[in-house]
Amino acid sequence: MPLYSKIVILHFPPEVAQKALVCQLTKKFDLMFNILNARISNRKDGFMVLELSSDTRSGFNKGITFLKDQGVEVSNPEHQIYKDEEICTHCGACIAVCPTEALYIKRPEMEVIFNKDKCSVCELCILTCPTRAMGLFSKNTEEVF
Repeated sequence: MPLYSKIVILHFPPEVAQKALVCQLTKKFDLMFNILNARISNRKDGFMVLELSSDTRSGFNKGITFLKDQGVEVSNPEHQIYKDEEICTHCGACIAVCPTEALYIKRPEMEVIFNKDKCSVCELCILTCPTRAMGLFSKNTEEVF
């Protein structure tokens, strides 16, 4: 059983988007991966959210270094999803689709709470939110998607 596991976001520039880099993590570095979300197209920028697991932190770090050397940007998901408190109506639609329970209702206030530490960046809350209070934030570009 892996001792070290972490969720990472990979940003693929167009020139490497079609390379089988994630598969090489298993072959070259004995890492296991679970794809949580992905959007990659031929000759376009893409991203992938992975849970990477390794028997050692050293093995994990070697795999991350390999990805960076190939031109892939690697970031952590903790600051990627945001909740806009000003437009949230606390309807709870996002709670029904959140697989990690990062979104929950605080009782008795009936307020939707977002725990960034539990978020896997699956983006289901973004698709479900009727007021668009949930969004995706790229800390590298300071843009909201």
